[in-house]
Amino acid sequence: MNAPATTPTVFDIQRIRADFPLLSRTVHGKPLVYFDNANTSQKPLPVIEAMNEHYREHNANVSRAVHQLGEEATAAYEGARDKLARFINAPSRNELVLTSGTTQATNLVAYSYALPRLQPGDAILTTVMEHHANIVPWQLVAQRSGATVKAAPIDQRGELILEQYVAMLTPEVKLACVSQVSNVLGTVNPVREIARECRKRGIALLVDGSQAVPHRPVDVQALGCDFYALTGHKMLGPTGTGALWARREHLDAMPPFFGGGEMIREVRFDGTSFAEAPHKFEAGTPNIAGFVGLSAAIDYYQSVGFEAIHAWEQQLLAYATERLREIPGLRIIGEAAEKEPVISFLIDGTQATDLATLLDLQGVAVRSGHHCAHPLMQFFGVPSTLRASLAFYNTREEVDAFIVALLKVRKLLM
Repeated sequence: MNAPATTPTVFDIQRIRADFPLLSRTVHGKPLVYFDNANTSQKPLPVIEAMNEHYREHNANVSRAVHQLGEEATAAYEGARDKLARFINAPSRNELVLTSGTTQATNLVAYSYALPRLQPGDAILTTVMEHHANIVPWQLVAQRSGATVKAAPIDQRGELILEQYVAMLTPEVKLACVSQVSNVLGTVNPVREIARECRKRGIALLVDGSQAVPHRPVDVQALGCDFYALTGHKMLGPTGTGALWARREHLDAMPPFFGGGEMIREVRFDGTSFAEAPHKFEAGTPNIAGFVGLSAAIDYYQSVGFEAIHAWEQQLLAYATERLREIPGLRIIGEAAEKEPVISFLIDGTQATDLATLLDLQGVAVRSGHHCAHPLMQFFGVPSTLRASLAFYNTREEVDAFIVALLKVRKLLM
């Protein structure tokens, strides 16, 4: 296991930034300001080096060889499962299914847990603020089963109306879903309260944690949910990595979703027996090097510390929000009382895509569009927004550069 390139005893932003090679590059001749972290995070040197070392020294398939390289690759891959389980305080490593990300994790729950249980008249409850990955899979299984999908409302501040969510937990609801943090609004949802109400009614709860794990410690036991999905590439890790945590009783009762090698005990033409969870859900060759990198990403988070990360990001969020409010005609979409560092906004008389294109010419990378959240855009009555999403390796100076660039391109478009 590689040690992080730096192990800060205090939050030294310049030492941290030195660990992220891409942050030092220029775009269109301008220093890069990377504010698209909710889409994907940048990768520190320990992640890049861990993957490089794996391919140079240990590359082999997992669980299929008794030779030294195969044993080393298997140890690294299963070590990543152990580390992820500890990272989210899962009761057991065997409750953690390694996936390509939250989308695969959610679809696994949709087809392996929900679909066999759904009947005509049943319902799945989600919310208006969800990413499409926490909407579309439920619609697909609802269409096949005769069930329906219900969406709990939010208010104009972008906060979930908890009492209405709870009121919608009626007997026909067989599965409830919610994002811990909105990818568009940054809103932090009251997951523990929702989980408590679901448990009272015997309703399983799935939490989309994609936007939570990069910013805060996660304890699935304390949250009290039944399923928790996360994505590696948003938390300093490689693309094509992620996980589903699920209570053991659910995993044991769920049939395999994908079929193939490595998820079986024995294959016969008169019937196949499957491996125990989590391996019965992990058919085929996995992204081994990716999980080696994700393991290094977890080490890096722990070397910096979430207390320091949270404090710095909240300072950046407050400062960026204050600076944005100085711009005439700018409307922030979503101003919840508790947020992670994500700010979506519009400027009167401009289009989000035009702003993002011109900002890119100034070296500023932000996101424009519907952010895989059409129902949320419809709620706010807008086709799209501009989204600036920050991470702990960003700085106040970058916020200032972003504001200068935004004022410049606003003037060009007005």
